Amino acid sequence: MELFLDRSTGRLRALWRLGIQYWAYWVLVQLAFNLLMVALLLTIWGARVPSGGLDAPVSSDYYPVVPLVSGVAGLVVAILTVWLSGRFLDRRPFSEFGFRLGAGWWLDLFFGLVLGALLMTVVFLVELGLGWVKVTGAFEVPGGAPFVISILFPAATFVCVGLSEEMVSRGYQLKNAAEGLNYPALGPSGAILLAWISSSVFFGVLHADNPNATPISTLNIVLAGLMLGFGYVLSGELAIPIGLHITWNFFQGAVYGFPVSGFGAFSPTLLTTEQGGPDLWTGGSFGPEGGLLVPGIMLLGMSLVALWTHLRTGKVSLHTPIAENPYRPQTPSQ
Repeated sequence: MELFLDRSTGRLRALWRLGIQYWAYWVLVQLAFNLLMVALLLTIWGARVPSGGLDAPVSSDYYPVVPLVSGVAGLVVAILTVWLSGRFLDRRPFSEFGFRLGAGWWLDLFFGLVLGALLMTVVFLVELGLGWVKVTGAFEVPGGAPFVISILFPAATFVCVGLSEEMVSRGYQLKNAAEGLNYPALGPSGAILLAWISSSVFFGVLHADNPNATPISTLNIVLAGLMLGFGYVLSGELAIPIGLHITWNFFQGAVYGFPVSGFGAFSPTLLTTEQGGPDLWTGGSFGPEGGLLVPGIMLLGMSLVALWTHLRTGKVSLHTPIAENPYRPQTPSQ
């Protein structure tokens, strides 16, 4: 039983908590997505019967809804599995996974949102200046739907993705990994560093089978995991990672028209662009994360997170409570 149970706390060991939460997340995401897609298809089918019969083609107006369905499914399941795992496996409140909401939390979220937009704008301007990307249009919406309404679909999708992926990858996985690795030989700081790296590698592996993925894109997604997790390991909160994740993806796919981690640009986009230049640097059909330009931008992002943290708190150091086990018996003071 020692392999499974930490007798000093009465909880499953961190490795098993991580495995159970992620297995439940993966299974339930598939189930929730399929159920929501069935509901969407039934809605489309009902709308087509009076207008064109069952053989009428499905309007492209429905296409932006599919990523949103996936995003909503992921967010609902992430909240459910992290809350349930926290309640019954970790025995800690949901807020301890990076959601101690307060004025500082919301200020950090705003910084993360601005940072993600800024970093992707730098990517766009560099490629534009080098002639690697060409702007061919703006405010174009297939089917003539209002742009302001249509852009809400990718915006809502990326909000869902940013929240769900950070909640699972950083909030639950990194925290539990750091706690499980917190042995005397490593200490809290060493445990957090190892958990930060290992969770980022896992984050990269999860994206390795995305469309158009390459070894460079996988390594860059690992670096993206480090960038996203940096704000968390410094603060113990998910505000900066969530904000950064949302606007990085939104400006990448819905503002500048780049592919997002192997998936084609969302429709509509603020700018319609044509990608050129060497794929080795631009990432080609995978998007910026597949090229050699982005690592420098990510390092810039991490530097700005460190600067912001220093301005906010007066220091830049690992938030060691991330690795602390609240149920471990304390050594009596001498």
